Amino acid sequence: MPDEPAADATDPPRLGGLPPGQRATAALLQRLADGADPIETHISVVFVGADTVWKLKKAVKLAFLDFTRPEDRRRFADRELALNAPAAPGLYRDVVPVLRRPDGTLALGHPGAGPPDATEGIPVDWVLRMARVPADDFLDVRAARGLLDAATLDGVADAVVAYHAALPPIRGVPPDMHAIARGNVRSAREAGLPEADVAAWETGILAALDAMRPWMTARAEAGFVRRCHGDLHLGNLCLWQGRPVPFDALEFDEAMATIDLAYDRAFLLMDLDCRVDRAAANRVMNRIVGGTGDVDMLRGLPAFLSLRAMVRAHVEQRRRKDAAADYLAAARAALQPGPVGIVAIGGLPGTGKSTLARSLAPELGVAPGALILRSDEIRKRRFGVPPEQRLPPDAYAETVSTAVIGELAAGAEIAARAGHAVIADATFLDPAHRAAIAAAAARAGVPFLGLWLQAPLPVLEARIAARRGDASDATVAVLHAAAARDPGAGTWQAIDATDPLAPARRAVQNWK
Repeated sequence: MPDEPAADATDPPRLGGLPPGQRATAALLQRLADGADPIETHISVVFVGADTVWKLKKAVKLAFLDFTRPEDRRRFADRELALNAPAAPGLYRDVVPVLRRPDGTLALGHPGAGPPDATEGIPVDWVLRMARVPADDFLDVRAARGLLDAATLDGVADAVVAYHAALPPIRGVPPDMHAIARGNVRSAREAGLPEADVAAWETGILAALDAMRPWMTARAEAGFVRRCHGDLHLGNLCLWQGRPVPFDALEFDEAMATIDLAYDRAFLLMDLDCRVDRAAANRVMNRIVGGTGDVDMLRGLPAFLSLRAMVRAHVEQRRRKDAAADYLAAARAALQPGPVGIVAIGGLPGTGKSTLARSLAPELGVAPGALILRSDEIRKRRFGVPPEQRLPPDAYAETVSTAVIGELAAGAEIAARAGHAVIADATFLDPAHRAAIAAAAARAGVPFLGLWLQAPLPVLEARIAARRGDASDATVAVLHAAAARDPGAGTWQAIDATDPLAPARRAVQNWK
């Protein structure tokens, strides 16, 4: 027997673009949703009830998909369930048939892989069932309301890192990014974006991708190509069971979603940069790199950000939205080089090195700002723990610290060679550590600036005592031990750590 109430086939759904053969199904689903107006896109209709959401794929054929056959709509609904359920347990429930019963009415059947009993009815369509998410818990809504705080942004980055870590590598031929670029050129022209801008972008993006061919091949061989989400923007992230999770992964085209992890991340970073601000995008980028160690992703990020912005530009143009021009400008700007250099911020524990780094980073270099390489985060990653988890004392042995600074310097050189500004955040008490980061800048052929933060010891003691949920494990005792061997600024520029932002900005401006 059906597990949902039936609807008469003549009930009129309030829809505009649904094929006539699915209107009776839509009427059923709208009745189950207590008559609420559905959410309609070009490929699906979503009916939101008090507790349950029903998603119906439209029986349409477009350039990039064909949902005209019921068996294909079932196959893709099953694929959507399989792709999304692991990342958000309980959000995606099941796929159920829409049955035409012997009396001619429609009802939802039970989930299951086998065919429904003929006495229950004949399947005419398939529906994906999900739990309802409060409207305010979708991250695009939260972004529009200014509700993406630091904790939420860190949670988003951590969710993306975990999502990608669970995907198996697909080694071999890299994705054809040139084909993706040319497809966006066609779409931009069809949407009516200004021809001169589109032509200029086409020249720039194809040149950038040409230069990236060896890098993309190496990334594929190294395992960075995976069957990714494919559509990882703010509208496809929500709060579920108290934490951010991705949902609605692209299910209908394996090639479009089999991409480099950096390209998947780029949609989110571009969306944050354009819809929230540069600081939000910079924070998420640095949290992702801090969690994965994938500094190498920066080599492809400008082109990938540009591609994602162009996608949004021609989509918004079709909607006749004013934002199309802004996204087009962002697509072109992402391909332009910016100032490159390495800024090292050192000082005793509690001097505010990380706070200053976070304040400066969005202002430096190309989108979405400077890469921050923090020794505390590198150390935690080397031991396989989250940044906020404390490590035992032996994790701070001299041999470990030497390895951490070596990784930090190597990452700074990679990022600088890729055209990105870098901020290196460590105590830099050891002259050898200072020499290592300066040498990285020299090898990369970029300017170097060393900033040394200093403040009275009571100020530093109070700051350390007040810390909560920070990557630094430094205690007041650690501070006192470090202060006993404080080398001072030396050749670096000394800055008062009680109010460092303005003088640090001036120093960076002079350096640039």
